[in-house]
Amino acid sequence: MATIRDVARSAGVSAGTVSNVLNRPSYVSAGVRERVLAAIAELDFTPSTSARKFRPGRERTLGLAVADLGNPFFIDVTLGAEAEAKLLGVGVVIVHNGLDPVREEQNLNVLTQQRVHGIIITPVEEENSRLEQLAEQGIPIVYVDRISGDRPCCWVRTDDIMGGRLAGEHLIERGHRRLMYAGGTRITHQVDARYEGFLRAVESGGGEVERFETVSWRLEDGTGVAEVLLARPPEARPTAVMCANDLIALGLMQKLTLSGIRIPEDIALVGFDDLEWAGAAVIPLSSVRQQRELLGRRAVQLLMDELLSSDLHVHAHEELEPTLVVRNSSALSR
Repeated sequence: MATIRDVARSAGVSAGTVSNVLNRPSYVSAGVRERVLAAIAELDFTPSTSARKFRPGRERTLGLAVADLGNPFFIDVTLGAEAEAKLLGVGVVIVHNGLDPVREEQNLNVLTQQRVHGIIITPVEEENSRLEQLAEQGIPIVYVDRISGDRPCCWVRTDDIMGGRLAGEHLIERGHRRLMYAGGTRITHQVDARYEGFLRAVESGGGEVERFETVSWRLEDGTGVAEVLLARPPEARPTAVMCANDLIALGLMQKLTLSGIRIPEDIALVGFDDLEWAGAAVIPLSSVRQQRELLGRRAVQLLMDELLSSDLHVHAHEELEPTLVVRNSSALSR
């Protein structure tokens, strides 16, 4: 069986150029593309040696298993993945797992029955034996966002510790010393990573952090945080709260504002994700911005690289840097 190196030698180019012709053709001049495609045809080269082989010209289909399309974060990741797949001429089968591990397993079975060439997943639960089985069967898998880092596969995620640190440093600079972090330990490891970065920054700045355990990270969880704070006397409340995501922060903001609590004068708020809703809130929400669509795009690129260059492929692990967007909800100094 011909390898990518054989094609490169025949076409007089590097193996990386062959990979680009198959994976990112816009990176290569028309003349070079023609030479490489001619060598592929002559050698009958099959880019992938996995069970999901596909030759040039065969319709390519990827599976995208999304944890929760009720959360705008995952919608943006999905849109990024779909846009990149379209650019590369690849089809995408999207399944919604609804934060249900049983439904996730059923949907993974659907994708394999559809004979997708590889799967991109934002897993409901990272420890999923079905995913391990699929990898053993030779189906390439790329994890997005929800992965701790110890999987023998490609993954791309946000540097959550850095994101928490940015929020903590910002609130310390604004003069806050009694702070809260709203996000539960049973949600995902990202919630803990964001807390870790936040805690480090706040304690380094001489502040203290109380952690409030939310059940999930929906709007109603933010409402629950607000009810607890409203039950306390003003002097026992934190002066600033970082929330594990924007949905918690927006639910908290709404309840506090309706109850007469001034933001940021009484309590400053910072979210995480920087959803479109954050800037459009009645009190624009400060938030740690994730590169949501880029997460989806990079996942498609990593999966295509594995499919098309399997004999050269090395699993890539990427952390995208977040940025802090400061708006009215935390802009006031104490």
